[in-house]
Amino acid sequence: MTARRVHRETKIRQYGGHAPRFGGWLPFGLSFLVQFRSSVSADECLKFCNNTFVRICKARKNPYTVEATVAGQRIIFTADPENVKAILATQFWNFEKGEKFRNDWVDMLGHSIFNSDGQEWHNARARLRPVFSRERISDLECFERHVQNLLPLFGTDGQTVNVKDLFLRFTLDVSADFTLGANLETLKRPDNEFAACFERSRHIKIQRERSVPFKFLVPKSRYRPYIAYIESFMDPIIMETMNQLESEGQGDKPNKKQRGFTLLNACAEVSREPRFLRDELLIALFAGRDNTAMALTWTLYELARHPDVVEDLRRIIETTIGFDRQPTYDDLKGMKILSNMLSETLRLYPGVPFNTRACAKDTSLPCGGGKDGNDPIGVLSGTNIIFANHMLQLSPDAYPPVSDAFPPADEWCPRRWDTWFPKTWSYIPFHGGPRFCLGQQLALVEMSYVLVRIFQHYSRVELRMDETGIVEKHDSEWLRKGSEPELAERFMKNRPRMVAEIMLYPRGEIRVAFLE
Repeated sequence: MTARRVHRETKIRQYGGHAPRFGGWLPFGLSFLVQFRSSVSADECLKFCNNTFVRICKARKNPYTVEATVAGQRIIFTADPENVKAILATQFWNFEKGEKFRNDWVDMLGHSIFNSDGQEWHNARARLRPVFSRERISDLECFERHVQNLLPLFGTDGQTVNVKDLFLRFTLDVSADFTLGANLETLKRPDNEFAACFERSRHIKIQRERSVPFKFLVPKSRYRPYIAYIESFMDPIIMETMNQLESEGQGDKPNKKQRGFTLLNACAEVSREPRFLRDELLIALFAGRDNTAMALTWTLYELARHPDVVEDLRRIIETTIGFDRQPTYDDLKGMKILSNMLSETLRLYPGVPFNTRACAKDTSLPCGGGKDGNDPIGVLSGTNIIFANHMLQLSPDAYPPVSDAFPPADEWCPRRWDTWFPKTWSYIPFHGGPRFCLGQQLALVEMSYVLVRIFQHYSRVELRMDETGIVEKHDSEWLRKGSEPELAERFMKNRPRMVAEIMLYPRGEIRVAFLE
């Protein structure tokens, strides 16, 4: 054991060194795991990140990387943009999802692009890239069909609605339509069995992964029936489409602009392999619902707090499109206020607050070592890495001083994007490097379309909830480098409680009222 430890330490030193150690009083390095899991359960992930970096790296110029050894397994925890750049881009092939991640998630993600590495991932990426062409994402009729079901649920006389629930149902309807050509209509039928199985499988699976090392407390049998139902719903649609394509033979292919042309059709053009189709379509359903729904929810929450931005948006809609005509793809791309609003929302509320990688070969990361944290650290094959996207985007080092052109970074202010652009790798809402999100433009177009249609119809949106009342007070305090609160603490001061369940969700309802 001692010889192996010496050999490992020698190799780490060969590639760089160590980051500061997390430490703690529990044996086997379990303090990191216990505190991290506790913060996730208490919806205090940002506080955990802030307090970890302040407590361990307070005196360092570059304080955003620490490490822990849990039961003999080394873990790197970082929010350093240079490290994230290395992991996602410049040293891409040195870091992968890893065998453990693939095995843990194969029952839900299958062998999809989200759950593969190496040549398998490269092949899947190449097959899927043409699916998200401009021709596909500029077809707005799919969005319009479901907007017509959404708008009546907002009411006309200022009644309070929970937009989180409505947007989750809306985006599932859109995703099922775009992906499979299926008409779920959960906006009309909230008790839809497919939607219920979809949500239960996601929630229970996340509970199981959170319970490490006690996964046996949440057995797979609790969520597998829901996955089986989802697949039983999808499989006949997949088979029908494949049979249709087979019967067409060399005949005319369906036009990509026709109502019946779906993501399933597009995927079937690049592969007829049933497992590929089922895996990729299922992950498209998950990604197409939650990411878009939460970005819309957070945007409406902030718009309800900023009526001046709503006025600006309405004025631009009136002069660009009018209040009656449906917007075109070019209309949406030409309205900078939409991209500003969505960029600002995704800056403060990134869809995925944490991400992970496994080191595939002995290498180094550029930051975290040395006296100031600016020297490399050695990272050996098998080392697990957690990078905190939310903390990365709320690092004060990512922003210029406050000025007339740049309001405080904890505030939601879309106009900052007129004159400011983020530092490289300090803003990654759609990931980065070779694995950047293929559905990025589709999601942005969908959100832009929905926002325009909402505010063509309504002139105001009001917040109908206590902004601070649902933020629970816990015994632990926010740590500070000096006397003033850190950026992450200022951000959370008047925000709803947030839960990290792969995506970043508000814990409770987001209640607003729309007025004509």
